[in-house]
Amino acid sequence: MNTDAFPERETLQRLRRRKPARSTVSLKGLTLGERIADLVAAVMGSWTFIVAQSLALCLWIALNAYSGKAWDPYPFILLNLALSFQAAYAAPIILMSQNRESQIDREKLDYTYHVEMKNELELELLHHKMDEMLALLRKR
Repeated sequence: MNTDAFPERETLQRLRRRKPARSTVSLKGLTLGERIADLVAAVMGSWTFIVAQSLALCLWIALNAYSGKAWDPYPFILLNLALSFQAAYAAPIILMSQNRESQIDREKLDYTYHVEMKNELELELLHHKMDEMLALLRKR
């Protein structure tokens, strides 16, 4: 088979030699900050956290509204401050975790692209071989 008839042959040979490693998510290469960010995002993004926080807020309000000695009376300024602190720290931590996830997704997409390119070129080579075989059969 001559090279001019199949110009992608060189690309296919390069892809055959290349063995892209699968992007595996492991905790080994992660820094302490990345592990904490993933843990915080996993906990805060769960129904357990939402239910637990809702119960804690209801308990806080009930204890302050209906007890004789309220440490945080009605406008609940201390509660508001605590929730503001939580939001101020939670948002960037969750964004860090999402950035890591998007990097993992990009690596998976790159791997998939190379696998699909290799498959496409292999199929094109098979089609070319079939065309050559059919041409040989017609000559007979």
